[in-house]
Amino acid sequence: MATLPDGTYDAIVVDAETTDDGDVRLELTVTLGAHIGRLVALRSRQVQEGASPAMDPLEWLGIPGTLRVKGGEPSFRPERP
Repeated sequence: MATLPDGTYDAIVVDAETTDDGDVRLELTVTLGAHIGRLVALRSRQVQEGASPAMDPLEWLGIPGTLRVKGGEPSFRPERP
C-alpha cells in the first residue's frame, strides 16, 4: 500500500485482525476527498485516545475516525459514541 501524503483524512476501519505478537492490525479506507478509497494498514498501537488496543478485532470494524499522516507515519483517532 502506497503512503498517503501528510494530512488529515476521514477514514473507517474495514478490516481488523490479531497478529502473532498479540497486537491488532487495522486496515482503514479513506472516505472523503481526493484520496477516497485508498487503504492504509496500521497497528492498534498507532491508535490515539478513544479506543483500547485490547479491543477484540471485531469491535474495530466499522469505526469511523480521523486518520492523520505526519512525516509519512499514520495515526488514527477513532470516533466513539
